[in-house]
Amino acid sequence: MSSKGIFRLLFFGRLRDISHNIEEIQAIKDEIRSIKDLTSWLDAKDPILGKELVKPFVLVSVNKNIVKNDFIISEGDEVAFLPPVTGG
Repeated sequence: MSSKGIFRLLFFGRLRDISHNIEEIQAIKDEIRSIKDLTSWLDAKDPILGKELVKPFVLVSVNKNIVKNDFIISEGDEVAFLPPVTGG
């Protein structure tokens, strides 16, 4: 039996603009265990967003700590996608 988990999502910069203000998802835990799984799941829901999330230099943080794609997420985690910072 699968249980559901709720993850809070934050998108910044351009990613926020194309995310349609998704802030929270409820998903089957068996489907989403890692950041890579979450990115794939988001890509299936919105290919435009998914394409942006896998671009080089997009960082992911979980509970305000930068993590890699194999990081295992837990119910209640706050996952933030951070685009590259530009300046001038």
